[in-house]
Amino acid sequence: MAHNIFIDGAAGTTGLEIRQRLAERDDLALIELADHERKDSAARARALNDADLVVLCLPDDAARQAVALIENPAVRVIDASTAHRTAPGWTYGFAELEADQREKIAASKRVSNPGCWATAFIALVRPLVRAGVIPPDFPLSTSGVSGYSGGGKSMIAEFENTQAPNYTQTVLRNYALTLSHKHMPEMQVHTGLAHPPVFAPCVGRFYRGMLVEVPLALWAMPGKPVTLDIHKVLAEAYRGATLVEVANFGLLPDRPSLEKLVAQMSDVQPLVGFAGLDTAPSALDAEALKGTNAMKLFVFGNDKYGQVRLVALLDNLGKGAGGAAVQNLNLMLGLPETTGLL
Repeated sequence: MAHNIFIDGAAGTTGLEIRQRLAERDDLALIELADHERKDSAARARALNDADLVVLCLPDDAARQAVALIENPAVRVIDASTAHRTAPGWTYGFAELEADQREKIAASKRVSNPGCWATAFIALVRPLVRAGVIPPDFPLSTSGVSGYSGGGKSMIAEFENTQAPNYTQTVLRNYALTLSHKHMPEMQVHTGLAHPPVFAPCVGRFYRGMLVEVPLALWAMPGKPVTLDIHKVLAEAYRGATLVEVANFGLLPDRPSLEKLVAQMSDVQPLVGFAGLDTAPSALDAEALKGTNAMKLFVFGNDKYGQVRLVALLDNLGKGAGGAAVQNLNLMLGLPETTGLL
């Protein structure tokens, strides 16, 4: 028997992404409203209460209102908005967060879907805080670049609609200059940090995909870890994970002259190779995992200077949004975790 699913806000960027991922599945039946019913409270309330599972793809206030409309205690909810990501009673929907997080999601009636930037930051930082390598009060920053779909309809119009008042031909720009971005609370809470990180995001002229970086000054950290120590913690944290992979640690095997130079200068330390490739990358492409639900983590380090760059590569609409929602839906309904995921 198919599970009844209602996507409230299916016309938005994330809602459309999730709908496309679920539409062809025969184990699910989508409850859909006609265009004139989408803002009809009575029609929405019926759909919300008739579903086995509801996915909310709404602004924060509308998501809270939708939850208030649910009277059927059997209805389970995944909220893709920011509204409940640190709220009591809600389970954070990052299945790889802790060893028992999948079980928590599977047992929960209320799951908050993580933000795309937060997914990457937490994936890189949480295991290191948990292992005691990064102290909770250590100052951190994070930066990177995302495809413009991450900003929703207004940002899509900025980059695509030549008639939009905010249309721009900019190739790359920064944002969140008030240092109060909506992802920051979940970044702090779900890593266990005492302070929010300095968050310095950019958006590029490409639709989907993202790179997120966290620089570490190893010389300032207790215990003075080296690059390999950082990699070992991350590799162990995601050992056996299906959708999160830590790239292999190793030297550049096809460039012995560079290795000799390294030995002579002690200036560049071993890099992390991209899993599946024969050599370590000299650069990463933010679009490399677009259209997938994977996230790959990298550790690049220079032990002479005591510096590391942690890097996460993912699709902001995949593991950073719609893909994560489908993963959570599968867990909550007792289905194989990666059903319907690429």
